[in-house]
Amino acid sequence: MRYLVAILGVLVVFVLTYALSNNRRNIRYRPLVVMIVLQALLAFALLHTSVGELLIGAFGTLFERLLSYAGEGVNFVFGGIANQGQAPFFLSVLLPIVFISTLIGILQYTKILPSIIKYTGLVLSKVNGMGKLESYNAVASAILGQSEVFISVKKQIGMLPKQRLYTLCASAMSTVSMSIVGAYMQMINPKYVVTALVLNLFGGFIIASILNPYMVSKEEDILEVLDEEKQSFFEMLGEYIMDGFKVAITVAAMLVGFVALIALINGIFSGILGVSFQQLLGYIFAPFAFIMGVPWKESVEAGSIMATKMVANEFVAMLDLGKHTGLTGRTIGIVSVFLVSFANFSSIGIIAGAVKGLHEKQGNVVARFGLKLLYGATMVSVLSAIVAGLFL
Repeated sequence: MRYLVAILGVLVVFVLTYALSNNRRNIRYRPLVVMIVLQALLAFALLHTSVGELLIGAFGTLFERLLSYAGEGVNFVFGGIANQGQAPFFLSVLLPIVFISTLIGILQYTKILPSIIKYTGLVLSKVNGMGKLESYNAVASAILGQSEVFISVKKQIGMLPKQRLYTLCASAMSTVSMSIVGAYMQMINPKYVVTALVLNLFGGFIIASILNPYMVSKEEDILEVLDEEKQSFFEMLGEYIMDGFKVAITVAAMLVGFVALIALINGIFSGILGVSFQQLLGYIFAPFAFIMGVPWKESVEAGSIMATKMVANEFVAMLDLGKHTGLTGRTIGIVSVFLVSFANFSSIGIIAGAVKGLHEKQGNVVARFGLKLLYGATMVSVLSAIVAGLFL
């Protein structure tokens, strides 16, 4: 039954994506089959083998150590504010982002990360049948973040046609930045975070290849990555520390606003209809939860969490998931994989703003296809959850 639901789920995702395709005649099916098979193999390796368990364990241990080091800095500045044995969400989950951002800055400065991103992207371009720029951008988005990644391809932003620009933006929305992975791991199981990171990378290529197919000529397929302006080591350090702090503050502000707003809307709906806004959305998203592999009796509850992620953000949804103690382990795993991406309404503004800051005309183009961007990124999350559900 599980496999039949998964096959049905993949077909539904493909049909929904195919229905809004820009150019169905240009869809290349061979790379799609290869990437779907790769997704399944990678999900099996990560969730069902000792090697995958070892890799995820090592990744989780690495971030656990990094977060403990981050905690030293947080405790030095804020020690005594929290109650004994209790740490506020901002201090324990968000402020460590500052330290992770600092490490990313050091790896960028020493040219280690740019090399990894560039050559991994070149290898991926052989598999996905897309351009080198698109493949580079997908890997870079998963490390640098959905707005920062566009700075590295600033030279080419203004010259890109709408189709290629869409793919770059879709990659940015379908992944998550490495600086906040540690925060996710404190709210959901690290193995689901790692699995989602890998599956979303290929899922982004799969959905973009159906929704937005095009051919890139050899003359157009040139990868020019902008080198960062030369800074001293301590200038760079200060910049990345402040960038990390800005991310932490921004996420905290959004959480305050969205959690309060959802509570207000839930109160209004409960008073008028006798059912909360999230429960209502749960019924709408229940069919998607079911095709992802969630049992029907839990699909409305799971659907409400999925909807919360889309209308608010993944942090709010992950906090909400922690409150649903009645869900089975398999459902929690499937929903967790779905939640690990930037596919929400606020990301449309973030990405359009980032591109507009570099090239105003192209920023307006991104704003126009914003809803289709969210649609595609959501399909990526659904597809990743379906594949992961096969092995949970």
